[in-house]
Order: sequence, then C-alpha cells, then structure tokens
Amino acid sequence: MIKLSDRLKAIEELIYQGETVADIGTDHGFLPMSLWEAGKSPNVILSDVKVGPLKKAEANIAKYFPDQRFDLRIGNGLQTLEYGEVDAVVIAGMGGIVISDILAEDINRTNSFKRYILQPRNAQKSLRAWLLDNGFVITDEKLVREGKYICEIISAVSENRSEEAESYNAFVSKVNYHMNKEYYDMDLEISPILFVKKEPLLVEFIENKIKIELNILNSLKTGAKTDKSKKVKLSEDRVKSLRKYLKRSMTNEYEYE
Repeated sequence: MIKLSDRLKAIEELIYQGETVADIGTDHGFLPMSLWEAGKSPNVILSDVKVGPLKKAEANIAKYFPDQRFDLRIGNGLQTLEYGEVDAVVIAGMGGIVISDILAEDINRTNSFKRYILQPRNAQKSLRAWLLDNGFVITDEKLVREGKYICEIISAVSENRSEEAESYNAFVSKVNYHMNKEYYDMDLEISPILFVKKEPLLVEFIENKIKIELNILNSLKTGAKTDKSKKVKLSEDRVKSLRKYLKRSMTNEYEYE
C-alpha cells in the first residue's frame, strides 16, 4: 500500500472520485499510484521533464505494482498531454513562477483541462495573481504542515470552463479580493478562502509570516548605515497589515466588501 506524506494526502483529498489525473513533475510517482490504488482515478499520467524522476517512478511501480502498466511520459510541462486529455492536472512542489510559466506556455491547452491542483513551494502570491489575471477562479485552498513548513495548496478552474466555474459560485461569492491595494496585495498572499473555511493552520501560518517580517525589520534597523528609511517603512506597514489579518483569523471578523 502506498503511504503518502501529509502534503500529498492533502492534494489527493482535492481530487474527485472518478477524475482522470495528470501529475506534472511526478518525481517518485507516489501520488498518481495512490490515486490509482485507491480506485479514485481510473486513469493517471505520470509526467516529468527529466529522465531521472521517471526512473524513480518506474522503480516504485516495479516495487509496488509489478504487474500493472502505468502511463509515464517525458516532456516539458503540459506539452506531454493532449488537449483535454484528463480532468485534473496536479503541479506540485515547484516554485510559483515556474508553475505560472507552465500554465502560460500554451494557454489554449491550459484552458482545455477542467481544473488544477497547484502546490507552489514559493511565490504563491505571484501564482495567485497570474491565475486571477488570466481568467481563473480560485475555488479552494488548503494549508498542510510539512516538517517545519506550512504548505499552500490551490485548486483553480478556468472561467472558460463555465460548467465547472459556475458549480463553485455559491462558495466563491463569499470570497472577494479587496480593491484597496493594501488588502488586495495581502489577499493574494493569504487567501480569503482560508478565512471562510476557518483553516486550522491559518493563525500559525500568519504568525510565522509576522516573525519573518519582524526579523527583516530588525535587520534593516540594525544593519549598516545606508538610506533605508523607505524599506523600513514598507516592512513596518507589512507587519501592521499582517497583524490585522492575524486578528481576523483569531476572531473570525474577516469582512468581504
């Protein structure tokens, strides 16, 4: 039986029963193998840009399912897939900019798939901005602990997939990104969906961000004497904004305007 990490389990939970799935950047291949083993996905595709990860996936298949043939493909991003070939595409464990670049490479191909499960390692804010700027609806988000880190998982559908987008309207209507720039930027960094869901790790997630920013602020104030007043002001403003969001996460007073 395939044992998944908490991060991969959280991704697996966002896959619907019966969905066909492509795992882009599959590495060891555990997620698609688990989806197939559990009978959740009737067809899974394991894709990676490098031979090495696919060799690891092949070795794991030989170990766990020696009599089962899996669809392994080598190539860049979504280029290994035919248009609309699967229901859900998983892109996990990469940087947010890299994920955005994969999605942007062939937007028609990107829009041909029903939905995406994305787990960026960094630049989460940039990825959300790209999704919203390119006609995607962010339909769900999850936080999951992995070692000392808290990972962010994003589920999104293209507005062009009207049937899928409309099915989320009741939920998404509760989530508005503030037009005020201060809050819009912060909403891109800390998804409003996490407040709606009362995500259990949200308080700790924001507290960690405050600790990091306070360390940055302290370094700015105690560092070499240079003209850094602008950077100090930006860091102080960011701490204030994060504290407002922390208060909302603890009191459930997050308002949607």
